[in-house]
Amino acid sequence: MSSILLLTSSPRSDSLSTKIATELADKIKAQNPGKTIVHRDLSSAPLPHIDELFTGAIRTPADARTAEQAEAVKVSDALVDELLAADTLVIGTGLINFNIYSSLKTWIDNIARAGRTFAYTETGPKGLATGKKAYIVLASGGVYSEGPAAPLNHAVPYLKSVLGFIGITDVETVYIEGIAFGPEAVEKAIGAAQARATELALAA
Repeated sequence: MSSILLLTSSPRSDSLSTKIATELADKIKAQNPGKTIVHRDLSSAPLPHIDELFTGAIRTPADARTAEQAEAVKVSDALVDELLAADTLVIGTGLINFNIYSSLKTWIDNIARAGRTFAYTETGPKGLATGKKAYIVLASGGVYSEGPAAPLNHAVPYLKSVLGFIGITDVETVYIEGIAFGPEAVEKAIGAAQARATELALAA
């Protein structure tokens, strides 16, 4: 059965990125009743940062790893399996210090695995997590999709680069922006994001 992997990363209980990302996943599922949603909340259940034991383990063939090394990559293996099983990704994050939340970066560090999600070839790296559609839901206090602050938006270009590296090149973005400009701006931003999410879900 195909699945939607919903990744949320905001530590805020009133997070708009989590709200809109969840709504988008639900809307895609409604258009495709056979899909299931696998939700990984990276803030409430943070993943382990990679360390020397982990980096040594992933460079060791699975059948040659020590028990300690096998344990060190156990979570990463599960995350990679979860990613590869999904045909749709919905990624929710706020723009913090011009980039993504560290909890989401840790997920990336765990799933970017040579031989699993990408491979080095004679012609360069090749993504192995192909055939998937991804949606990025980004919330920000200012306006970063366009205008003078756009060059400071490192989150979307970074996520598209990482996703493309592992073979996911069909990526759409939903912005919830300008929410620092007062209640009316928040209402407008939510409305625009929900309309965009509905449009994308209908096309899914």
